[in-house]
Amino acid sequence: MSGANAVPALPRLIVITDWSMGERALLEAIESIVATHGPRVGVQQRNPGIGGREFLRQTRLVHDLCARHGSPLFVNGRLDVALLVDAHLHLPAHGPDVGDVRPHLPPGRWISVAVHDTAEAARARGADLALVSPVFGAGSKPGDRRTPLGSEGFAALANRLSCPAYALGGVQADRAARLRPFGIAAISGVLHADHPAAAARALLKAVSGAAQL
Repeated sequence: MSGANAVPALPRLIVITDWSMGERALLEAIESIVATHGPRVGVQQRNPGIGGREFLRQTRLVHDLCARHGSPLFVNGRLDVALLVDAHLHLPAHGPDVGDVRPHLPPGRWISVAVHDTAEAARARGADLALVSPVFGAGSKPGDRRTPLGSEGFAALANRLSCPAYALGGVQADRAARLRPFGIAAISGVLHADHPAAAARALLKAVSGAAQL
């Protein structure tokens, strides 16, 4: 679409923050990614267990980087913070339903949801996108005991969704062709790479190639 009323395209890669790597290292990695790839990459601000005041401070830092390069920002689980920084919202599996929060968001704001099983896929109705996991395990969650969905499990949940499905959990570039997701969400696979922008480029290229199959 074009013109003043054009709807921005969804990003094809969403990078989820990992504050355990240290604030400076994380922000440098995010900046390298969004400066290189712009709106094709979104960032989800997540830091479970941290206090609200510090979470807002961190979110503002990430927001400034994203805004500078036109990359969309999603705030995990905090409607108040999303409103304060003019960001999109991500709803974790234990959060409220999309219908509960949609009326409180300004027009044009996206809602992403976490989906791990068929019940959560059914609850995703009305979302703009869904992060489906764990597909091949989660490098950032070595203690996660959930059984990976695999290619078939991901496809089954994606087919139940009325919104684009993003594959999350151990999704490397060489696996994207088998999954054929709309997009990929990643944490350690991008942020912990020697060259985060290059790792993001490989995933973006894989998603574009999968879409053409």
